[in-house]
Amino acid sequence: MTPVRRTQNWLPSIFNDFFDNDWMVKANATAPAINVLETEKEYKVELAAPGMTKEDFNVRIDEDNNLVISMEKKSENKEEKKEGRYLRREFSYSKFQQTMILPDNVDKEKIAASVENGVLNIDLPKLSEEEIKKPNKQIEIK
Repeated sequence: MTPVRRTQNWLPSIFNDFFDNDWMVKANATAPAINVLETEKEYKVELAAPGMTKEDFNVRIDEDNNLVISMEKKSENKEEKKEGRYLRREFSYSKFQQTMILPDNVDKEKIAASVENGVLNIDLPKLSEEEIKKPNKQIEIK
């Protein structure tokens, strides 16, 4: 008797057919690419966002000291043809949010962000060794 390998190829294809189609959009299909670069003095975050302006972004530090990058773009184009009854409207809406845990050595007071050539650049300066090793304040017990 020869060993027979049995595979159930139909089961994965059912899931692929169900989840991989035009009416069910992938969760991260429109998520912009993010690069994180570490140098000796800082971390740099680069987020690809062609066509976006600085007004479309919100960069903040949340209550848990995480870096939160959010983007929202709404646009409406109207094209009217005066001789006829033709009216055309196009709506566009995109939204994105990414939360990043910041390392302990980031100077949160000096974070800077700018948008240039379709790229959001966030500079996260590192604290110096002296600032990291600041002595803890001793509290006197009464």
